[in-house]
Amino acid sequence: MNYLVDPFANNEFMRLALFGGILVAFTCAIAGTFVVLRGLAFVGDALAHGVLPGIATAMLLGFSGILGAAVGAAVMMGGVSIVTRKFRLSGDTAIGLLFVGMLALGVMITSRSSSFVGDLARILFGELLGITTTDLASQFAALVIVGAIAFVSRRPFLLLSVDDGLARTSGFSARLFHNVMLTMVAITVIASFQTVGTLLVLGMLIAPAATGSLFARRIESMMLIAALVGSLSTYIGLLLSYHYDLAAGASIVLTAVVIFAISATANEIRKSRGHDHHDHEHPHVHGEIHV
Repeated sequence: MNYLVDPFANNEFMRLALFGGILVAFTCAIAGTFVVLRGLAFVGDALAHGVLPGIATAMLLGFSGILGAAVGAAVMMGGVSIVTRKFRLSGDTAIGLLFVGMLALGVMITSRSSSFVGDLARILFGELLGITTTDLASQFAALVIVGAIAFVSRRPFLLLSVDDGLARTSGFSARLFHNVMLTMVAITVIASFQTVGTLLVLGMLIAPAATGSLFARRIESMMLIAALVGSLSTYIGLLLSYHYDLAAGASIVLTAVVIFAISATANEIRKSRGHDHHDHEHPHVHGEIHV
């Protein structure tokens, strides 16, 4: 029991890290649910990496990394919109071009300063064990904003996740609410990069929500499962980090991915057994369905 509790009971930095990770888990659960349902994983990845030059420039100039991340995300989203609309390229092509370009620009900026190595590691992999109460307040504010956007836009978001045309025929602007959804994802990335880093934030967006999609039939249930999986991953990842001297952010994300893998395997076994049971009870009907 001491193994499970003492790291948090005896160390304030571990408690702050746990609280911060749970806030990230809930924020990513809300945004990640729509990322998974809408199929925006590539966009989320591009945003997570596209903020790098903005963060690097801001920190080199002595400004807040969050401000730089916001500028980087705005440039990334605006660039994708312009390239897609003006040059008639597919969304994936536009995102891929800007993703690579922004990442390369970020690396070039960071290479200009020999003292930036430590800051670059913090940007890419987060600094969860160095989180402060101010960081917790910022992450909570992001959670409230993301939650409010998802609540107000829940109906058009759900329709967009099914089909753009369905959203339009229901009286909603597909482009407007797609951009609102991207803005929600961008806010999540901007707020979470300090905790788990830009390279790992996508894992917290995708893995817990993907686990929720295996079992949930309603969006609310999917978000709840994602939040619980993300919180559990934070707790387990921090324990592994503390006891075995591992990177905290990476341990959390890997735990979330492992939980998804275990859940997916268990779900497939359950389905297989259900089919076997169905075959035994109704062999002729099942055969007719296959024909």
